[in-house]
Amino acid sequence: MQVVFFVLLAWMHAAAQTKSDPPNSSQPNSIAAATNYSGMYSFLRDGEFVQLTVEDNGHVIGLVSRYSDPQNDDSGFVEQFFKSSKLDGNQLSFTTETVKGISFDFRGTIERGEGKNRPDEAYYVLSGSLVENTIDETKKTSSRSLQVVLKSFPQDVAPSPAEKK
Repeated sequence: MQVVFFVLLAWMHAAAQTKSDPPNSSQPNSIAAATNYSGMYSFLRDGEFVQLTVEDNGHVIGLVSRYSDPQNDDSGFVEQFFKSSKLDGNQLSFTTETVKGISFDFRGTIERGEGKNRPDEAYYVLSGSLVENTIDETKKTSSRSLQVVLKSFPQDVAPSPAEKK
């Protein structure tokens, strides 16, 4: 299962790396600008992340990778794929599948962060409301809402063919 996850993660990361920057900032709602949002973003704790891939038609796919046991960093990871998602301009929403009794709902925006260049950390941030839904053994559901700012991870930049020579 982990091998499949890492292959999928590598594919999603490669797809995100091949996207280009938007032509200019005067077109924030264009598909070209939206595809640039693809990448990995921080999640609630160090080591956890959101993988977001915006396809050419504006369709969003992704997952949340988090610690299996919220109280123990050494408990392994679970991957929660998006069950539904929507990107309208810079307005993003997604709901994850329920795994081990927990699912997440995010509603917010993708905005420019403090990173100066595309490869920098926090070039983009996901800013908004994250709701963690928990279902216990008795099937009782509880929710907690957090205001979050999830920063994009730094990206490796491959040298251009001219730089390789």
